Amino acid sequence: MAWLLLVVARSEPARHKYLKHIFASDVIDVIVDRRVDARRQRQEPVAVDKRREERRQRDIAKELETTGWAVVRR
Repeated sequence: MAWLLLVVARSEPARHKYLKHIFASDVIDVIVDRRVDARRQRQEPVAVDKRREERRQRDIAKELETTGWAVVRR
C-alpha cells in the first residue's frame, strides 16, 4: 500500500495524467479528488450521530483550489 496520496483537483485532468506517470511507484498513489459536497449534511437534525470522529486529518480544499493538487499521508 502507498504511504502518500497525491490528490489532484477534478478540473486538472492533464495534471493527473502527468503526475500519475511521474509518480508511478509503490510509495505514492495519484488520484482525482472524488469529494462532492458533504453528503452527511441534512436539513433535519439526526437523533444519534454514528461517526466517532472526522476521518479527514486536514482540509485540502484550499490547496486544490490554489495549486490544483495536495499531498496527504495514508
